[in-house]
Amino acid sequence: MIPSIPQSRRFRITYNAYVVLFFLYLAAPLVVVGTFAFNDSLFPSLPWNGGTLDWFLGEQGPKLGLFHDEELLESVGISLVVATFTTVLALALACCNAFLFERESFPGKNLLYILMLMPLVIPGVILGVSILVFSSSIANWFELQLGWDLEFLLPGTTLVIIGQFAFISTICTLIVSARLRKFDQSLEEAALNLGASKLEAIYTVTLPYLKPALIGAGIVSFLMSFENFNTTLMLVGSDAPLTIAMFDRLREGATPVLNAVSLMLMLVSSVLAIISLIVQGSKR
Repeated sequence: MIPSIPQSRRFRITYNAYVVLFFLYLAAPLVVVGTFAFNDSLFPSLPWNGGTLDWFLGEQGPKLGLFHDEELLESVGISLVVATFTTVLALALACCNAFLFERESFPGKNLLYILMLMPLVIPGVILGVSILVFSSSIANWFELQLGWDLEFLLPGTTLVIIGQFAFISTICTLIVSARLRKFDQSLEEAALNLGASKLEAIYTVTLPYLKPALIGAGIVSFLMSFENFNTTLMLVGSDAPLTIAMFDRLREGATPVLNAVSLMLMLVSSVLAIISLIVQGSKR
């Protein structure tokens, strides 16, 4: 709706009602999931049997809480490791890609840019299967021909990081490139005129300017990695990240502890999103 164009009262009421219903549609499932994390029942469904914190703090079954569930806590730790490594690698490559595509001109640049974007349009399951088949083929060849056991190319944590890095790095590149495109290169030239080397100019002038984009890209990368399921499912080994552990629990029979996990994820995601907005707003 364009504010400068006069609108009828009926249109404004309809428009506002649509906006309210849209956000209710988005928020209702989250509210329901969060609410049943406090239901004093063995099942995450009605009827409501009263409030409880057992699904967070319970020390023994059948109401073993999230903070005492060693299996879930271990999967959270694995997800943190995967998300951290994926984020660091994705940000490093994103910076290199941003300078490459925004500052350099070379034959095949457009083709290379299109190839970089391809992981975004490939379904996560297909991407995971492709990486699994490719890496397993390489590992099997080295084992048969040279007798080398390349375990990092077999399903496991390392392969999960590689698989997530394949598409998350593209998203980070787009975020950093958008910020770098607005940078005034005369600032770097001024630093060079004052005696700084090219790397010193980038480190002291350009990177501070890119800081909001790097923080935003890092938060997006961390959350996408932590909550990724499709690609991770194809590449996971015996050490299951949180999303896979939750999926396995759902197949066995869901309990409100999964609602507790979901609520904690929503809270952490909200906090990180707020931090990203604050950083973006303060550095403009």
